[in-house]
Amino acid sequence: MASKADFVQFVADQCGLAGEIVTKKMFGDYGIYCDGKIFGLICDDSLYLKPTEAGRKLLREVDLRPPYEGAKDYFYVADIDDRDYLSRLVSETCKELPMPKKKGKK
Repeated sequence: MASKADFVQFVADQCGLAGEIVTKKMFGDYGIYCDGKIFGLICDDSLYLKPTEAGRKLLREVDLRPPYEGAKDYFYVADIDDRDYLSRLVSETCKELPMPKKKGKK
């Protein structure tokens, strides 16, 4: 089941204090980016963050699970209603993630 557009927009808005949040449709669901870095996935109306030590320390409950069948484990984030908390979690997670590699010309 794909995520609903209104849920995706809600999550993006909730993360908005962390930086420029963009969502991109991919594989039937969404990737979510902050200032150009992909930090998570939105799958089946659920938010998943890439695992980092900073994220682990900030999470109120650590719940590792794959966002879709065959995927690596991500942090499942159930608490998306607290905008300040979620934005801080995204911001700290992104500090540990590398910048995306530049794509070469085809």
